[in-house]
Amino acid sequence: MTDAVLTASTWAIDASHSHAEFAVKHMMFSTVKGSFTDLSGTITLDEQNIENSSVQVEIDPTSVDTRDAKRDEHLRSADFFSVEQNPKITFVSTAVDGEANGDLKVTGDLTMNGVTRQVVLDAEFTGRGMSPFGMEVIGYSAKTKISRKDFDINWNAALETGGVLVGDEVKISLEIEAVPAQ
Repeated sequence: MTDAVLTASTWAIDASHSHAEFAVKHMMFSTVKGSFTDLSGTITLDEQNIENSSVQVEIDPTSVDTRDAKRDEHLRSADFFSVEQNPKITFVSTAVDGEANGDLKVTGDLTMNGVTRQVVLDAEFTGRGMSPFGMEVIGYSAKTKISRKDFDINWNAALETGGVLVGDEVKISLEIEAVPAQ
């Protein structure tokens, strides 16, 4: 067994204390935000050699919530997430760089709508401590931007005044709390 395996710890994402959010321009001037309420995953953390760390996340796209039931149903359709054909959104890291207790660049493969593209998450270690229930927890924040067209999510509507209904750039924001994996 290598030293990297011996020094690594595995953490399970605590979905009840984590949040996956997206934001996209609507009508070219306002921003609509949404989130996914069903996410899971693991963080393998090697604090001595951060480049040996890894992240794996899985999101159920049927759990999309934009606070508008009709819009959420449209987002589940073939116009956007095609949830019947693509029941998972996944992120699997391929590289982690930075400081274990600071800023990180997490590169990985994001698969959404049946398309996989490499993305880079700007991540930050946000803390570590004991919960009031005696459970050790760690926290991370991460952000990135993607083009929805890169994932074959092309639906749109032209506006009479020019422009389109839905912007191409999607801002993704993650707030992750994790506990030791069982």
